Amino acid sequence: MVETQIAARGVHDPAVLAAMRKVPRHAFVPAKLMDRAYGDNPLPIGWRQTISQPYIVGLMSELAALGPGARVLEIGTGSGYQAAVLSELGADVYSIEIIEPLAREAASTLARLGYTSVHLRTGDGYRGWPEAAPFDAIVVTAAPPVVPEPLKRQLKDGGRLVLPVGAFHQELRVMTRTVRGWQERDVIPVLFVPMTGEAQSAEQPAGP
Repeated sequence: MVETQIAARGVHDPAVLAAMRKVPRHAFVPAKLMDRAYGDNPLPIGWRQTISQPYIVGLMSELAALGPGARVLEIGTGSGYQAAVLSELGADVYSIEIIEPLAREAASTLARLGYTSVHLRTGDGYRGWPEAAPFDAIVVTAAPPVVPEPLKRQLKDGGRLVLPVGAFHQELRVMTRTVRGWQERDVIPVLFVPMTGEAQSAEQPAGP
């Protein structure tokens, strides 16, 4: 999986590739889909949510540019797979999941696999986790129509926000906070499940 689906498509960070090799992806998918766990595609995990394809998990992890001991906020725990990869990178991970049954299942899986550096919360991730801020990176695994302003405020200077953005046409975006403002770049077109909750009532971008 790592060589043919991730490294071959341009993810080169050795730490990310090592983390992807170590995390047992099959442990984060429903039992009936276990034979498809290492395919290059997302899989349903219930409640109209998915586990992202391995390449996207690797790419977002590389774009977060983490060092050991980094403090990371993840919005959208889902199955817990992305949180496990971030933990393997040496990060202290704070993860929020809006769907309670998914949050409970992810907590159980992560605990069973020994990921003690992942802190979980059930709730709407739009406003982040302010009491744990500031963060070195924030990774969002569901697409808001516009970038949530509360998340931007919870980044350290030099920190990166990695997220899919858009309602109909989504782009994977990296936003880096600097002392002079924000550096932004769109990486690739993507298709994520929508970010639910307050994100859907946030102010929409103006039309042409």
